[in-house]
Amino acid sequence: MGKLTAVAVKAALANPGTYQDGDGLFLKVDKRGGASWTLRLQRDGKRQDIGLGSAKLFTLAQVREKAGELRKAVKVDRRDILAERKDEESAKVTFREAARQYHAENEAGWKSEIYARQWLSSLENYAFPKLGDEQTGAIVAADIINVLTPIWQEIPETARQVRNRICTVLDYAHAKGWRSREAPSGNSSLKAGRGLPRQLKKTENRKAMPYAALPGFITALKRKPSYSRLALELLILTGARSQEVRLATWDELDIEARLWTVPADHMKRGKSHIVPLSDAALEVIAKAHAFRLPDTDVIFPGASGKNMSDMTLLKVLRDMAEPFHVHGFRSTFTDWAANEGFPDAVVEAALAHKTPDAVQAAYRRTTYLGTAEKPGERVRLMGAWGSYCLGRKVVEDDGEQTGGGDAE
Repeated sequence: MGKLTAVAVKAALANPGTYQDGDGLFLKVDKRGGASWTLRLQRDGKRQDIGLGSAKLFTLAQVREKAGELRKAVKVDRRDILAERKDEESAKVTFREAARQYHAENEAGWKSEIYARQWLSSLENYAFPKLGDEQTGAIVAADIINVLTPIWQEIPETARQVRNRICTVLDYAHAKGWRSREAPSGNSSLKAGRGLPRQLKKTENRKAMPYAALPGFITALKRKPSYSRLALELLILTGARSQEVRLATWDELDIEARLWTVPADHMKRGKSHIVPLSDAALEVIAKAHAFRLPDTDVIFPGASGKNMSDMTLLKVLRDMAEPFHVHGFRSTFTDWAANEGFPDAVVEAALAHKTPDAVQAAYRRTTYLGTAEKPGERVRLMGAWGSYCLGRKVVEDDGEQTGGGDAE
């Protein structure tokens, strides 16, 4: 028989203190007016205090009944009620929340800002659409395979990175107590040849469009204007990498000087890069500006207004039934420039490639950009390339006409 009565409980709510009902059940009233029921039990020789709720919501009769059920669960059924409650609460942590917390805790220790940004963006692009709102404790191998299947053969290296990063987040969730087991192993159900098909080995370089076909392709690309098509066109006209274009913001451009300064954290080598803008490139930028969104500084925003994913530009090619790779346009540019007789050093500078010879790298400091009064070789190179891509004739200083294709 308990010591407390309903009348005694009502009186206790106005007087801070601790009131015993017996057999481990007690009422605690604090000075701020809060009042709660607690059941104190021994489990495996250790004390456990189990909260039963507010005394203003649950009556004495209700908590006595609930306390009886919990005593049986702990003493007879040997259940760990506190651990079960923790699991129930932890199960609410979503994959998106776990990934962002892991990223925030570990970002400072990664090798570069670019890697830190790419680590999270790969999950945002490929994992979050399907796993983002899923509870970490509920994710199984089949869910991960569902994420990876569309990209497993198309972009195998990225797919493997995404697989590893998903598993890292799930292992982190397990360590935090948000998940009862570790991630599915990359040596079991997530291994190629088991839950996932074996990836095709591709030894060839990324397939590049022959430069003779490029003017016609540019003409076709212009027929259906969109941010993704404009981004791909600027990528071609500047010889830039996908990331540099997709992350480009308006403040990187100096239209009057006809220059695009790509910041170091957007570049593969972590060094800023200046791109001279041809007439053709400026035309693309002008079109993008005409459709500029008010709430983003990104030149070519994705559907959410943020940076478009690296699959977006590839999708443009696939929608146009082109078998080539986005990165292959840099090879197309290189082949054309070699055929036109431009010096290798100028082309390599335009592509922001590292000079392989250490001595040359130490002494060759020129950017081949020249000045506003006397433009350098890279300015001439990009101008000629832009004219070629659009099928226009290029008039050299000596009056000779070069360039041009079949496009209008």
